[in-house]
Amino acid sequence: MSNFNQPQRQNKLGVLVLFLDTIRQFSRALFPIILVSIIKIKSFHLGIIVLILFLVLAVFATIAYLKYYYFTFYLDNDNQEFIVNEGIFNKTKTAIQLHKIQHVNIKQSFVQNIIGVYALEIDTAGTNNQEIAIKAISHAVALDLKSKLLENDAIKQSLNEENIGFETEENTNDAFVKISFSSLLKIGITSNYVKSFLILLAFFFSAFENIKHIFGEDAIEENKIDGFLEKNLMLEALPILFILFIAVIIIVNLVRVVFRYFDFKITNQNGSLLLSFGLLNTKSTIIKPNKVQIVAFSSNYFQKKMNVLEMKIKQATNGEKEEEKAAIEIPGCNNVEKEAILKIIFGQNPIKGIELKPNFRKLGFAIFLTTILPISAYLLLRNNIKEREIIDYFVFIYVIFVGLIQYFKFRNNKLFLDKDYIIKQSGAWDIKNEIIETSKIQAISTSQLFWHKSLNIGSITLHTAGGKIDFQLGNFEKIKAFKNLWLYEIESTNVNWM
Repeated sequence: MSNFNQPQRQNKLGVLVLFLDTIRQFSRALFPIILVSIIKIKSFHLGIIVLILFLVLAVFATIAYLKYYYFTFYLDNDNQEFIVNEGIFNKTKTAIQLHKIQHVNIKQSFVQNIIGVYALEIDTAGTNNQEIAIKAISHAVALDLKSKLLENDAIKQSLNEENIGFETEENTNDAFVKISFSSLLKIGITSNYVKSFLILLAFFFSAFENIKHIFGEDAIEENKIDGFLEKNLMLEALPILFILFIAVIIIVNLVRVVFRYFDFKITNQNGSLLLSFGLLNTKSTIIKPNKVQIVAFSSNYFQKKMNVLEMKIKQATNGEKEEEKAAIEIPGCNNVEKEAILKIIFGQNPIKGIELKPNFRKLGFAIFLTTILPISAYLLLRNNIKEREIIDYFVFIYVIFVGLIQYFKFRNNKLFLDKDYIIKQSGAWDIKNEIIETSKIQAISTSQLFWHKSLNIGSITLHTAGGKIDFQLGNFEKIKAFKNLWLYEIESTNVNWM
């Protein structure tokens, strides 16, 4: 067991990690300038280039060594704090109270894997990124430090479990969830189409702008593009382009899922979930049930047939922008594994209580915003459009597609109310269920427009440290009754959710 009571530095190989990281940071920031300079320089003098490169690398090496030398960390047992000192010219001292540590992650990038060191990241609630990142320590030191940092939390959790009579399963090193390669393939081809589409779209726009910036405006001849469109070749090639685009999206998604979640394992450690995964960049993290705010799982038609689903576990975040980023994903588990995970987190499998459905006016308003308004605007401008017949065809497809999406979203939108658990169901294609414990609620907001009073419909928003859940245009009498019940339960119970 390592001694962390005295300040200590990272592994000596950390100098190499910091050196490569410094090169990466400067290269990313200066890449456009370097590329333009290389293209525009007409003659090269090899000796000067080698000298400049040598001087730059020497500066980077010096910066890396100074970062390594001035970076120290230790545990202050008297104040129950973890202390990190860093900085070359501007010295900073970061102190984190042990009881405020949200989770500790052990990671290993491809470079760290080659060198033989690990990174340890410490997160606390209320920060956008990791609070502290130690980039180069041995695996044994990482495990010992992680154990020390979470030791205080483990004691608190043990005491809480004794007080409420919660019995955890025995500690085991055997993974009770192992996501197979075939399950990752199933998830890769049946999910995250929109995310992959946005990644591709961002890539194409970025490449287009960089080509124009580097090679000039004449690099892409707009006349040829206009000629291509005038000949209606695009319409004839549209089915082929659509198939190719979908194939590229699936391939991108497959690669992303496999590389990120390869060899995904979940182990039960004294009632906590230990997750480890990654192909080139490996990651290990612990989820404490008392810190979980929202658990969500989703699946679509094809995933149900394949018996796979996706889970997301949300802990405390720094606002709505960080909710999705901070969510811990579990891809490709089956229903049996899902129930086992829920049992560890909640102590039981939450059941759906009283069902609450939205009023049909919610569907009407959604169709008005997504179809009637856009179509009205198109009809006003239609006479000014040359290719009206082609656009009309796409407009018709848009109306049918969006109309079906809104209908299925309305049909699947439900809120299940219970004394201990609240479950929200939503989605058109991917049916998503979000579960929160009523004891984790921080605030409850209800609202009712004056023209909805006679209809007895209103909305509710449940705020937690991991995000919010809202439900619109439901039975307002039931909403108010459960709101009072939940507020009473929150005030009368003392549950540690941090």
